[in-house]
Amino acid sequence: MEATHMLKGFKEFVMRGNVIDLAVAVVIGAAFTKIVGALVDGLINPLIAAIFGKADISGVWNFDVNGAHFSIGLILQAALNFLFVAAAVYFFIVMPLNKLAERRARGQEPEPDPLTTEQELLTEIRDLLRTRQP
Repeated sequence: MEATHMLKGFKEFVMRGNVIDLAVAVVIGAAFTKIVGALVDGLINPLIAAIFGKADISGVWNFDVNGAHFSIGLILQAALNFLFVAAAVYFFIVMPLNKLAERRARGQEPEPDPLTTEQELLTEIRDLLRTRQP
């Protein structure tokens, strides 16, 4: 009996919309990471190499202190990659979906509230009175 209850709870959890949305987001995010990686490797890193003379920023501003290796460029490279991913997600996914949602919202009007019994009766009386007049 306990196992059946746990499985039922698990099924309800998995079938919630937000869990499915999250799974779709993870899959799309993984695929999108390849696109952003290609953008960074094919465009951004060559620009950095042209400016700094190195393949990416991770090799810039490296220094050693008492045998400890510090890399400011590695931190900057990670921050730059994050900004590119965030910008790409915003401009290619979030912004178009928001515009699509706005268009859909403009095309739909909320449905009116259903009439109460009194309103329905008054409407019938009004319609009957209109038909009785010559």
